[in-house]
Amino acid sequence: MSTILAIETSSELASCALLRGDLVISRDASGVRTHSQSILPMVQSLLEEAGIALKDCDAIAYGCGPGSFTGVRTACGVAQGLAFGAGLPVVPVVTLDAMALACRQQYPADEIVAILDARMGEVYWAQYRYADGWQTVVAPALCAPEAVRPQGESASACGNGLSAYPEAFVEQAFAAVQPDVMPHAIQIGQLARVAFAAGAGLPAAQAQPLYLRNKIAFTSAERLDMKIAKAAAEALL
Repeated sequence: MSTILAIETSSELASCALLRGDLVISRDASGVRTHSQSILPMVQSLLEEAGIALKDCDAIAYGCGPGSFTGVRTACGVAQGLAFGAGLPVVPVVTLDAMALACRQQYPADEIVAILDARMGEVYWAQYRYADGWQTVVAPALCAPEAVRPQGESASACGNGLSAYPEAFVEQAFAAVQPDVMPHAIQIGQLARVAFAAGAGLPAAQAQPLYLRNKIAFTSAERLDMKIAKAAAEALL
């Protein structure tokens, strides 16, 4: 199996994970001012624990969004910088896909609606079905909480959008409600490993966030984060 380093910063929780064979290790950080300050030390810690260098990885995965505007750009920028520095491909993974996987792992369900707080009175959401593999029933979308309309019946719902706007979902007939399920680097890495095996790796230059609101160019500070990550990759090789 491929060795995947995964980065996820789309919510208040920043996480990194390393998948190498059957080994899965991770690091989490919350409450920091900026995720960009915590990601690289966590990456270094993971590599040291596994006893490998960055060059021993096959690809770098990242949660491409949707999610926190700054957060998804941080994950993309850091992943791109590390990939450039190490000469590795990147694998973008949709954060709502990762939430659906986490929901199924923790609370067995085949019909899942992932709902992530998008702030400004809106949510990101998507619907999935697991039947010998994942199927996207409703593609990731941005809307008011009241406009979330799952297809079919008896879907389980997950994500902090449920707790952010509880009144909007009172009449939804969800089979289960799990607001604690959020995007994490472990599921990003698990999905990326499958995608990478199927040939989904991209050159670092093609790393992009997934925007459901207007796309905006990287700021000078975010470009600096990319340069720092690129330079740090040399020390991790």
